[in-house]
Amino acid sequence: MRAWISLGSNQENPIVQLCLALHQMSRARGIEIIRTSGFYRTAPWGKTDQPAFVNAVTIVETGLEPSDLLNELLKIEHQMGRQRSGDRWGPRCIDLDLLTYNEHRLASADLELPHPRMHLRAFVLKPILELDSDFVIPGIGPAATRLDALEDQGVEWLGAADTLCKGINND
Repeated sequence: MRAWISLGSNQENPIVQLCLALHQMSRARGIEIIRTSGFYRTAPWGKTDQPAFVNAVTIVETGLEPSDLLNELLKIEHQMGRQRSGDRWGPRCIDLDLLTYNEHRLASADLELPHPRMHLRAFVLKPILELDSDFVIPGIGPAATRLDALEDQGVEWLGAADTLCKGINND
């Protein structure tokens, strides 16, 4: 199954944090990274009195069920020092969100697919469209149409993931 995952950080050198998260995902059980967008600097969303974020989106192939994939992502966040207490949209060293899982639509206490706010966030839509200009959010519609409907959210391309991560993930 193909899944799309967003990555974000605004603490402890955010570019390094995204590179380390990608490296951890590439080593995780049942996850194969297919492609990753460039990295984007993004004004904070929700809680605006904090540093800018660096965001990206990656496409993975997985045999894991959605809840198991989410658990792997949460495990990576925990290993990287993410604390889930505090402000909902506050600063964080890493944030990994499962955006879509094939065409699945799901609503449970722990997981909603597609991600319920992805169509409102330029920092998710721009990297998605970099990877697939025809991407359709299940049950919502074309990502390009959703991005066009948004106000400018201060999203700035920083560079290609492989270039920015060069030399960071060496074991």
